Amino acid sequence: MIKATKVRLRPTKEQEMKLRQSAGVARFAYNWALARQRENHDNGGKFLNDQALRKEFTQLKQREEYTWLYETSNNITKQAIKDACAAFLNFFRKKAKFPRFKNKRRSKPTFYNDNVKLKFKYTDENQQGYFLIEKVGWVRVSEPGRILDTKFYNPRISFDGKYWYISVGQDVGKPNPTLTNESIGIDLGIKDLAVCSNNMTFGNINKARKTKKQTKKLRRLQRKVSRKYEMNKKGKEYVKTRNIMKLEKQIRLQHRKIANIRLNHIHQATTKLAKTKPERIVMENLNVKGMMKNKHLSKAIGEQGFYNFKRILLYKCDFYGIKVVEADRFYPSSKTCCNCGDIKKDLKLRDRTFKCTSCGNEIDRDYQASINLSRYTA
Repeated sequence: MIKATKVRLRPTKEQEMKLRQSAGVARFAYNWALARQRENHDNGGKFLNDQALRKEFTQLKQREEYTWLYETSNNITKQAIKDACAAFLNFFRKKAKFPRFKNKRRSKPTFYNDNVKLKFKYTDENQQGYFLIEKVGWVRVSEPGRILDTKFYNPRISFDGKYWYISVGQDVGKPNPTLTNESIGIDLGIKDLAVCSNNMTFGNINKARKTKKQTKKLRRLQRKVSRKYEMNKKGKEYVKTRNIMKLEKQIRLQHRKIANIRLNHIHQATTKLAKTKPERIVMENLNVKGMMKNKHLSKAIGEQGFYNFKRILLYKCDFYGIKVVEADRFYPSSKTCCNCGDIKKDLKLRDRTFKCTSCGNEIDRDYQASINLSRYTA
């Protein structure tokens, strides 16, 4: 089984400049290929495959004003053009939205490294690990013990606003664990991230003290930069000063910190669920897009990260061989009494405790929903 491993790079200043240059070249090649596809499509032409575009790009590099493209690896531009073509095709196959051009300030700096030319060495003297990246050199990595002596698949180097990372696929082999006969139902919500039928509950990390503290700090920075924009306003135009740029960098890092806290909480919850090794896990198929239209709850729903929870849980369950079932979107898991099966159609969102009029059963609505989901049969 191919498992992705992401470790932090520790480049020198010279190596970091080369990494930024490689990411810039990848962005340029992606935007160029996307522009050619859009131009060709608007003129009524057929889809241009990546081989034809790569030949055209090679001729472009021979022009005098584009000689700087030779300073980075050729494999970077090849893969960037492939990615642009794949993104263009996914739109017409209705798998994704129409691809957008990558902006220097807004897009995530990332590029591909050829898996054949990517090398890893481990020094026993100082317990350090190094990756050989094309046209960059040997770059030191953190946690070298996580890198296995296997073939690497789809290596990607990326920058998250503070640190550089390398992500590689490694063949780790699929385990064969002994699963229990248990069926776990998971009810996702805003009050708690997930309530499970086996009495496991994962709270809302956004209500935690550390998250509130970081969110408060973010609001202060945003107000501060807003005041500076108003102070430096010339007529109808806003002027960006060096102090504003410094504050905006702090805001980006603060967003990164909050996002990492939320993602770490999801990883801990999904790992704990997968390690219980049940036979199957049943989740509800939420209409998140429709839920986001509620102006009172949209922010809280977006901060929970339901899509990330589902995506991460799926690949962790696949690793252990656990079956994941999605219940029907209109399955009344919260409105059905888990004791007698009676459906309470007039149950409101504000009713946090379910009270059955038939059998008198009183139970938390989220816990009841998880029990009903654990019994779900398609």
